[in-house]
Amino acid sequence: MSEIIDISVPLSPGMPVWPGDGDFRIVPVKRVAKGDKNNLSRLDCGIHSGTHVDAPWHFLEEGSTAEQLPLDVMVGDALVAYLPEVDVITAETLARLTLPTGTTRLLLRTRNSELWETGVTEFRKDFAALTSDAAQWLVDQGIRLIGVDYLSVHRYGDKAPTHQILLRAGIVIVEGLNLAGVEPGKYELICLPLRLSGADGAPARAVLRKLPSQD
Repeated sequence: MSEIIDISVPLSPGMPVWPGDGDFRIVPVKRVAKGDKNNLSRLDCGIHSGTHVDAPWHFLEEGSTAEQLPLDVMVGDALVAYLPEVDVITAETLARLTLPTGTTRLLLRTRNSELWETGVTEFRKDFAALTSDAAQWLVDQGIRLIGVDYLSVHRYGDKAPTHQILLRAGIVIVEGLNLAGVEPGKYELICLPLRLSGADGAPARAVLRKLPSQD
């Protein structure tokens, strides 16, 4: 059995969320300690909390919703690339990666992952993210899935249509990954979002498995 690397962010109270999304909460409904027969809780959170997948409808009125996300795109070989000293990810930044032929799923490990790893709880506006020309570069290269290690693929406050470019091209966007400690290279990605009908996105559990050639 190949090693399984969990690259999901734990969902917990106090975690950073996008401004305006509302805090993540697990609300107690029943508790054995209070005399109830079982423990029962209610989940109260934004759909785009922690590790999640954006559905096209998140930014495109005519776009498909979460239950229509293509599972075949979210499971398969993926390349993890490491950009340790990058604040802004441009087309030029991505071109320097010299992706192996046939790469269709790309996960970008940046300094953002250290924020998850060290438990930073406040939302950071200075996270590393993509420009719109980087998004177009991904489209031109035939990428089908892009994964980033903070809560958005585009920079905070950026009016550029990064999301729209990716989603119109059918590229699946996975946000909120924690790639700290993951060595660059090829892996098998398994990313399964919740099947939320009519939703603009869905929380997901994402893991990597080392390919046999890397064992």
